[in-house]
Amino acid sequence: MKRRKGRTCAACVLLSSFSPFPRFPISPFRLDPLLFTCDHEEVTDKEHHARAIVQTLRERGFTAYFAGGCVRDKLLGIEPKDFDVATNAQTADVLRLFPQTVPVGAQFGVVLVLHQGTQVEVATFRSDGVYSDGRHPTSVRFSDAREDALRRDFTINGMFFDPFTGHVIDYVGGQQDLAAGIIRAIGDPYARFGEDRLRMLRGVRLAARLGFTIAPETFTAIRKLAPTIVDIAWERIGDEIVKILTEGGARRAFQLLAESELLSVILPEIEAMRGVEQSPDFHPEGDVFVHTLLLLEKLQKPTETLALGALLHDVAKPICRGRNGERITFYGHCETGAEMAIAICQRLKRSREIWERVTYLVKNHLRLISAPEMRASTLKRFLREDGVEELLELARIDALSSSGDLRPYEFCRQKLAELGPEQIAPPRLLTGHDLINLGLHPGPRFKEILHAVEDAQLEGRLQTHTDALSWVRQQYGI
Repeated sequence: MKRRKGRTCAACVLLSSFSPFPRFPISPFRLDPLLFTCDHEEVTDKEHHARAIVQTLRERGFTAYFAGGCVRDKLLGIEPKDFDVATNAQTADVLRLFPQTVPVGAQFGVVLVLHQGTQVEVATFRSDGVYSDGRHPTSVRFSDAREDALRRDFTINGMFFDPFTGHVIDYVGGQQDLAAGIIRAIGDPYARFGEDRLRMLRGVRLAARLGFTIAPETFTAIRKLAPTIVDIAWERIGDEIVKILTEGGARRAFQLLAESELLSVILPEIEAMRGVEQSPDFHPEGDVFVHTLLLLEKLQKPTETLALGALLHDVAKPICRGRNGERITFYGHCETGAEMAIAICQRLKRSREIWERVTYLVKNHLRLISAPEMRASTLKRFLREDGVEELLELARIDALSSSGDLRPYEFCRQKLAELGPEQIAPPRLLTGHDLINLGLHPGPRFKEILHAVEDAQLEGRLQTHTDALSWVRQQYGI
């Protein structure tokens, strides 16, 4: 649901004098859907909630603005995923004003204010002390908007925004860099990256997603500090890699990761793809790394598993590369790659559910090639496998990034449409109970018989329960 809201019209100025929160004494959190509305700007529920927080803080005499990434996105015309509010109100003030809160980082002045499934991070203006763990400051000093801006990561993330006047508060040159399409660390880039190593990956992700360049001094610092990225938790690195793969601009991001030397530290297996020659008959596009980049470019809002599958589908080619006469071969790279994918996903702290699916995709990414020659029963079992939709998409972009031969993909798509779920996965004609009733004892033979019955069913040789019972008696001498 979206509401409409203007920034400078008379109606907005008038309405901004009213608060959606009740005055003291504080009563339960409530938003009035009729407030903050006019006819010329769409506002999401999240932004409406954030504006209400800003308004309430100001009514109580505090300074409050939108801050960080939501300001950047609004200036770019992108709908922010989340809204952050920065204020001179301290944690105790925020907790007193808003009953539905979670003090996620009270020692740093950070509180989540909740309402009907939405949450807004409200943080007190602060200046940070020394970072001893590459992530958190050992101490903070609550300050003002200017000092708060100077502690942030990149200029385009260091601006504040008044949601009621449309005024941008910019102490760091963020508007200029935003207009120029530049990712630039605030102040000394070595200091900013020393405070939180993850900022190096975040800079790459922002540059790729927004189509920006990284300022030379910022990029130089990233390259020199790249070996230190592993000083932070692998889970944080893994989360950032997944964002890089799924938010858009993945190809450009991995080019930047390679150029900055971050790739060789985080994913040396991907770095090893560079310069690994492939047969021009099947891969006219170039080496394994170039081929993989082309796949990443074709990802369209992918799941985490499909994105990781695309990244890792040929991960074993560098170690499986060989020659058969003049022909370049990669025998066993699917199976070996599946094993490597497990190790890489576990290093990136992905869940078991994630790495099991990624392993399936890597191991089977060439399986569609043999689909037209499969027996009917084998093909139907293949087309009903959990994960086959992602596998089909991986095969499609794999083909488009190499030979362009989509015939195996199109064959599988056609068969899925022709057969439908009722033929691909029909109810079984027999169960283990039926075999027991025939006088058989449970054991390994059960699986063999039931599999054979299903083969005959999927191939159209058996149609009914009675036919299946007669067939078992005849085939197995019961």
